[in-house]
Amino acid sequence: MNVRTVLILLGLALATIFALVCVLLTRGRAPSACQHLPPEQEDPEHGQSLVFADLTPEEMAQVVRYLRGNLGVQLVEASRARPSDNCIASVELQVPAKAEVLRFLDGGGARPPREALAVLYFGNQPDPNVTEYVVGPLPAPTSHRDVTVPKYGGKVPYHRRPALAVEYKQIGEFLKSQVFPTAPAFMRQVMEYDGSSLAVVSAAPRGFQSGDRQSWFVLFQNVSGFFVHPVGLEVLVDHSSLDISRWAVSRVFYNGQYYRDMVQLEGAYVQGRVSVEKVRKAPRDGDFSSMKPRAPSGALFPLQYEPQGPRYSVRNNLVLFQAWSFAFGMSVSTGLRLFDVRHKGQRVAYELGVQEALSVYGSSCPGGMSTRYMDGSFGLGRYASPLVRGVDCPYAATYVDTHSLSEGLRPSRRKASLCIFEHNLGSPLRRHYSNLQSLYYGGLVNSALVIRSIATVGNYDYVWDFIFYQNGAIEGKVQATGYPSSSFLHGDGLRHGNRLWGHTLGTRHTHSINYKVDLDVGGVKNSLVAHDMAFEMTRAPWSPEQQIERPRLTRKVLDTEDQAAFQLHSKMPRYIYFAANSKNKWGHQRGYRIQITSFAGDHIPEASPMERAISWARYQLAVTRRKEEEPTSTSIYNQNDPWTPTVAFADFINNETITNEDLVAWITTGFLHIPHSEDIPNTVTVGNSVGFLLRPYNYYDLDPSIYSHDGVFFTNEQDFMACEINPLACLPQTASCFPKFPPFTYDGFQNM
Repeated sequence: MNVRTVLILLGLALATIFALVCVLLTRGRAPSACQHLPPEQEDPEHGQSLVFADLTPEEMAQVVRYLRGNLGVQLVEASRARPSDNCIASVELQVPAKAEVLRFLDGGGARPPREALAVLYFGNQPDPNVTEYVVGPLPAPTSHRDVTVPKYGGKVPYHRRPALAVEYKQIGEFLKSQVFPTAPAFMRQVMEYDGSSLAVVSAAPRGFQSGDRQSWFVLFQNVSGFFVHPVGLEVLVDHSSLDISRWAVSRVFYNGQYYRDMVQLEGAYVQGRVSVEKVRKAPRDGDFSSMKPRAPSGALFPLQYEPQGPRYSVRNNLVLFQAWSFAFGMSVSTGLRLFDVRHKGQRVAYELGVQEALSVYGSSCPGGMSTRYMDGSFGLGRYASPLVRGVDCPYAATYVDTHSLSEGLRPSRRKASLCIFEHNLGSPLRRHYSNLQSLYYGGLVNSALVIRSIATVGNYDYVWDFIFYQNGAIEGKVQATGYPSSSFLHGDGLRHGNRLWGHTLGTRHTHSINYKVDLDVGGVKNSLVAHDMAFEMTRAPWSPEQQIERPRLTRKVLDTEDQAAFQLHSKMPRYIYFAANSKNKWGHQRGYRIQITSFAGDHIPEASPMERAISWARYQLAVTRRKEEEPTSTSIYNQNDPWTPTVAFADFINNETITNEDLVAWITTGFLHIPHSEDIPNTVTVGNSVGFLLRPYNYYDLDPSIYSHDGVFFTNEQDFMACEINPLACLPQTASCFPKFPPFTYDGFQNM
């Protein structure tokens, strides 16, 4: 073997050794941690969004301190208050008048004074009533004014007040200590009641006429998921008196039969005249209603992460995402709301928010058949749930704490009650593959920003989303989940729903959701325009003896509120948009289109004496002039007195002109839910989602998403494996990193 061969072999051996060493050194190396890049956006407002910010805990405490020292009456802690006491029901931000805010935001005017809205129950005075005060200026209030009469046209009678949690507690104690002991044999032998084995759910509204405060309380086994464990017993309690000792039972229902009270039921039971349907006692975990998984953990579900950090920013109450910016807040009654929504620096909406969530039930039992829940009265913001990382929102989302003061003298913090995240929807926002003439591919991933809250109001969980797309569209969406409400199955119960378990009737019900959408398209003054399509018969120009059905565009300006009020079953133009007083490059009025996704049916017959309280639900869409004295489509006081509603939306529509005016769209979406066996253990969100889209319509000269950094384009003549041509080719380098997931925490069971 010559020297040259030896050197070649030696070189090969050294190269092999070097390669093996490299493999061994890198084999166990984990990918590096993802490096976060700072978001591109800068705050263009320099803190202006704080004009919409929720009250801080310090501000709430100052308001309470002021009220306790300046009203001249004793205020009892609401969590301990009797109906005959005075107490603070809630304190939240008093949103300034729009004209003041716009002068500040757009005209260089002074910042509007910061004020609070306080709702007080005055039970300890000759004329018990509910009073609303505006208190300010904050942070050190020096004055208050009563806004009840200007706001509602009169005092709010005391019987209209939403029930406090303590009132339900007092009724529970009344049932336990005074009502159930009058039927000892029945309660022990049929209900197997031991003092804590039953849970109650209240129906609402509470009677048949103004002034009534009589509520049906439906009893369930006190187990996990008790909403689907009815026991057949329901009690009608008259709690209209401010003296708890005068509360009384008005009627009792058991298994299809009505009794004067529990004493009469006991007597009939002892004499063997009661048809008993004894329910099998469920274990504490609820058995069939338990949400504990029936399968062991398996492979981890897919996770979403941001390889270069979030591309949005959250600063106080301001969110910035690509071309979007908006302020957010949380109302005690209506929940998540947005203000000053801008795209490419231009305001497209002044206010977006939920107004009400209505559920109308039907059943063969009295509690179910009389229930028309108006959940805003209970509080869509008050019952905002703490969110669970990785389930309620993506694990790496930004979670925001909110603060509230309701039913107490001290503010409380709702940990992680809002989440904000960018979401890759896994589909293209737009794309085209060209295999004719030129060969190319162009597309844009549909990545959108989501802000979400979830309200748990009794049995139902509402997932509230506002979604911001790269093409300038906004989506408002609600998904319903939680437990179905149920009644005890007896007699002809299957006329009202499906059997879900042994004695459980899933009661059919409707959901109707109302939104307020205050669009400002190209300025405050807008008009409402409808476009649609109609067929016309015409002769074919190239063959005059033949006719052709030609679709043509129809256009109409809707001049009045009456023309812009579309009842549920009326035909609505398929394109309705707010039109600006400016045009795009092509000569069209710039606009934003309202597109509704809904399966709503009749809310309640208009002949019903309580229909005016929910008259917003007559309309799939109604557009009215914006007025400061018409801030909401309903009132928290409508639930307990729908027969004389404090706010009746139908009165907003009075045929005023809406051409070139500041306009508000009131949108109603909804669906029918007939619970079925797959609603056990509880209802899924799939198929139970409705909402609306706000889409640019000739607002831009072309689709603004063409300027997105996420676009992909390459031709057959380009090297699509080159990073500078196709950023997707670089993912093995740019996205091969280890995300920094924060540790899992949850505070949902603290300070209940």
